[in-house]
Amino acid sequence: MCVMSEPSSAKLIVYSPTDDSCTERESQDHGGDSKKLRRREKNRIAAQRSRKKQTQKADQLHEEYEKLEQENTALKREIRKLGEEVKHLSEALKDHERLCPLIHCAVNFVTMPRPHPDVLASCLPRDGQSEVS
Repeated sequence: MCVMSEPSSAKLIVYSPTDDSCTERESQDHGGDSKKLRRREKNRIAAQRSRKKQTQKADQLHEEYEKLEQENTALKREIRKLGEEVKHLSEALKDHERLCPLIHCAVNFVTMPRPHPDVLASCLPRDGQSEVS
């Protein structure tokens, strides 16, 4: 058996039953061991806090990403809808321009202040007349 201790040095020889050998280990006083254990425990807790904080930040970023993706999808849908509306209104305007007597009226080509409504009325079709001459 290998349990020997040297009183003059701080070494302790310990028998290991698993591999039938003797090893030397430095012996430390109990104050140093408890201080080391407290430091390790404090570090372990700090590491847990850090990992938790990192996970929370990743979760927050993921939530923000999903929110922005939804917002982006909604904005693309709105752009598509507004584009369709522009197309529809442009077609309606083209149809109206072909038929509108005010566009073809000579009063509109003069660079003067807007004429009196009575003058504009002369450009409008009267009851019983066709809209296109």
